[in-house]
Amino acid sequence: MKYQDSSEMYIKTIYILQKDHGHVHITDISKALNVTKPSATKATELLKSRRLLDKEGYGPVRLTDEGILLAERILNRHEIIARCLKETLMLSPEEVEENACRMEHVVTDAMIDAMLKISESSKEVDENE
Repeated sequence: MKYQDSSEMYIKTIYILQKDHGHVHITDISKALNVTKPSATKATELLKSRRLLDKEGYGPVRLTDEGILLAERILNRHEIIARCLKETLMLSPEEVEENACRMEHVVTDAMIDAMLKISESSKEVDENE
C-alpha cells in the first residue's frame, strides 16, 4: 500500500469510528485496521501534522473539518466504485468490497465521473423496464 493509500485508510477508518462511537482512541484504530498501536500512533501524528485530525496527548482522536471532507470524499468514491462494480460486472459482495476499497485511492476523478454516469444510466434502464 502506498503512503497516500495508507493515510486515506486511516482517515476513512477514523471517520467511520467517529460517526459510530462519537470518539476514537488509538486502540480503536489499531484494532479496526489490524495494525500495532505504535503504527496507529505514528500515522495519527502524521495526519495531525497535515491538519487532518486533532489529538492531545493520550486523549481521543478527532478529525478536523478538512479531515471530515477528505473522509467523505473517499467514502463517496468507494460507493460509486462499488455500485459500478456490482451493477456492471455483477461481482460478489466480497469482490465488490475488496476491489472498491483498493480502487478508491488510485482512480482519477475522470474515472469516477465515468463510473457514476454508467451507474446512473444503468439505473435509468432498470426504472424504465
